Amino acid sequence: MTTLYVLDVPENTAVATVAAEDPAVTVGQLGPYFVISAAGPIVVDRRATGCRHAVWYSCVGGVARDGRITQHDKDALRVEPV
Repeated sequence: MTTLYVLDVPENTAVATVAAEDPAVTVGQLGPYFVISAAGPIVVDRRATGCRHAVWYSCVGGVARDGRITQHDKDALRVEPV
């Protein structure tokens, strides 16, 4: 299971919302974090979130040890299973 943690603050809500639009992705809560999980890769399009660059590049709170960020640029955030 690929898991991405994003701090639950108003600026990051769009990241979780866009991630949840993928039927293969589940979004939950763990303490102050959105927990975004999938059996395969997680891909979030930055433009779909409406996040400005500063928010976008600071949204990742962590990645579980079974995943790895393979893309985090101005276009998308991609986390793939290891």
